[in-house]
Amino acid sequence: MRMEILIPRTHSEIEAAVARLSAAGSLGCDTETSGLSSRTGKLFSIQFSDGEISVLVPLSEGVELGPFATLLADPQITKIFHNAKFDLDFLNAVGVATANIFDTMIAEKVLTRGAHQSASLADTLYRYFAVDLDKSQRKKFNSRWDGVWTRELVDYALSDVLHLPRLMQEQTAWLERLGLRSEYDAAIEKLHAS
Repeated sequence: MRMEILIPRTHSEIEAAVARLSAAGSLGCDTETSGLSSRTGKLFSIQFSDGEISVLVPLSEGVELGPFATLLADPQITKIFHNAKFDLDFLNAVGVATANIFDTMIAEKVLTRGAHQSASLADTLYRYFAVDLDKSQRKKFNSRWDGVWTRELVDYALSDVLHLPRLMQEQTAWLERLGLRSEYDAAIEKLHAS
């Protein structure tokens, strides 16, 4: 699957990226961080994808979230995360509110309850689309990382968001088909309450 990739660093690049993303009804979203705790870890980037264009905001290089925070707060755009609690903890820690969230991990847990299947993103994408995610680059994101985005790191970071819009569509259809939408909605409410 070919995608257009933007890594906005200048004011005009940021404006152009936000304008493109603002036109989407839903956006895959993910973060890269230095660790698992938002209290001790650093937020290195946030990634967005509508399935055709993917944007990596390199916070590690000093790029500000700025108008991307407005995108996250926009209730008209569905933000699709896999394990939203993790990403939202980091975003909340830097003062960014996120509205209208769909969590593909929660959806997968509702859909596969009792099946004893992994709800990891790699396993979920493989089940739905036969996509094989390479997670080997993840270990480079730690407190000693130099903050420089190589092609391999960009590809890794964006691979997590590229398929999220299509995954949400598939999961939503299955939730409706199986009569599980209200169970999913109740689970997502718990996420907002925490």
